[in-house]
Amino acid sequence: MSGDEGLSDLARVLSALGNITRLRIIRLVSETDRPLHIKALSRTLKVRYSAVYRHVATLRRAGIVTIHEVGRSRVVALRRRKELDDLLKIVELFAK
Repeated sequence: MSGDEGLSDLARVLSALGNITRLRIIRLVSETDRPLHIKALSRTLKVRYSAVYRHVATLRRAGIVTIHEVGRSRVVALRRRKELDDLLKIVELFAK
């Protein structure tokens, strides 16, 4: 990581991970082998679609998830699943 740009990218990722709803979204998406519809996430989390969509957009801007259009629906998939799992395990060490 070089310079302030690298720190800015790191801050964006850590900020995205610093919200319980976004962590719940990540957990749900990581528990499946295929992308999940944002509507399904909304129903499962019992959170309005618009709020879930904003959280997913934050995760996308941080490079944590991708959003794909499937017909008129949007589905969410994790990027770099293994690295994200490793990062979350490291973060858990600090939470103890």
